[in-house]
Amino acid sequence: MSASYKNFCYLLLLGIFIAGNALGQQAYFPDTTWERKTARSVGMNQVLLDSAVKMAQTAEIELDKDLRIASYKTYQREPGYEILGPMKERGKPAGMVVRKGYIVASWGDIERVDMTFSVTKSYLSTIAGLAIDKGLIKSVKDRVAQYVWEGSFDGPHNSKITWEHLLNQSSDWSGQLFNQFDWADRPPREGTIDDWKNRPLHEPGTVFKYNDIRVNLLAYSLLQVWRKPLPQVLKEEIQDPIGASTTWRWFGYKNSWVTMDGLQVQSVSGGGHFGGGLFIHAKDQARYGLLFLRKGKWKNKQLLSEAWIREAIAPSVPNKTYGYLWWNNSDQLLKNAPPYLVYAAGYGGNYIIIDYKNDLVVVTRWTNQQIGEIMRLIVAACE
Repeated sequence: MSASYKNFCYLLLLGIFIAGNALGQQAYFPDTTWERKTARSVGMNQVLLDSAVKMAQTAEIELDKDLRIASYKTYQREPGYEILGPMKERGKPAGMVVRKGYIVASWGDIERVDMTFSVTKSYLSTIAGLAIDKGLIKSVKDRVAQYVWEGSFDGPHNSKITWEHLLNQSSDWSGQLFNQFDWADRPPREGTIDDWKNRPLHEPGTVFKYNDIRVNLLAYSLLQVWRKPLPQVLKEEIQDPIGASTTWRWFGYKNSWVTMDGLQVQSVSGGGHFGGGLFIHAKDQARYGLLFLRKGKWKNKQLLSEAWIREAIAPSVPNKTYGYLWWNNSDQLLKNAPPYLVYAAGYGGNYIIIDYKNDLVVVTRWTNQQIGEIMRLIVAACE
C-alpha cells in the first residue's frame, strides 16, 4: 500500500470527520434503554443488512474457547510468557449495528461480558486525552520523564520518549516493567535472546512496533499523573456519563500493584496479552463507539474534546494506519471495507468500528477474517 494512497485515505477521513455528523443537540443518545429502529426508518437497505448479520452469525474465529489455552498457543515463542491477569472463556459471535444512534441490528448475546484484549488500548488512549483536556499533561510532545521520575525513563534513550511516542507505539522503550522485558513481547522470528536484548534502539518516533509492555508502561505513567486508579477515571469521566452498565471491569496483573499516595493501587494493562485488560459487553462498547462518533459529546455535554478525537484517529508518522492506539483502514486490514473507517481492534476478532460518513457504529465479538466483507455489506446498506 503506497504512502500517497494512505495520505489520500487520511485526507478523505479528515474531510468526513469535519463535515459529517453535524447533528448537534438533535442527535439521539440512548438512556437506560436503547431504542431500536428498522433499517428502512434510518435509511438502510434491509436485505443487505440482513446479509451482513447472517454472515456475522457464522463468522466465528477459530480460537479455543478457553482463552488461557489460546494465549499460550499464540504466544509460546515469547521467552518466559506467563498469564498474570484474569481471563475467562470467550463467548460465541455477537455484535450490533448502530445507525444515527439507534440499534438497527444485533446478533448473539450482546450483554455477555467478555475479554476485549487490545480494544482496551483505545480506552487507554481516552484516559490520556482526558489528561490533556484537563491540563494534567500539557502536551503529548512533552517528555514523559518530566512527569514520571522514578527511573522508568532514565538513560539517554528512554529519556527522549514523549507521551506521543507511547501513544503511537513508536517509543522503542527499553526496560523491564512488572518483571516483563520489552524485548520478550512478540520477538522477531530471527535471532536469539541475546540478539533481542542487545538490539540497536530506534530513535523514538521513527519506527512503529506493537508492544504490550510499552502500552502497559503508558498505563503506569498515566496512573502517576492521575494519582488514582484508571478504572475509576474511566468510570467517572466516561462510562457513567454515557450510561454504561455496572458490569464492565478493568484489570491489571497480580504483580502490577504500586504504591500511590500511601495506598496500594493496581496499574491496569492495555490488553489481555498476559491476561487482564477490559472485560465488557457489546452494548457498553457500542456506547463508547457512539461517543467517538459524536466527536466526544454526549447529549449536551462534551466529555472528551473533539480536538483530542481528531488527533487520536489521525495517522502517525511511523505508521499511517495507526494513531493514538486507534487504527484506520487505509491498508485494508478490514479487507473490502472502506479505507476511511477507524476502529479499535483486539485479539480474537473484537472490534469497535466507526464510520463518520454514514453515522455508523459496529461492534463485533469473536469474528474471523470475514469482518471486512461484513463491513462492506453494512456500509453498502447505508448507500
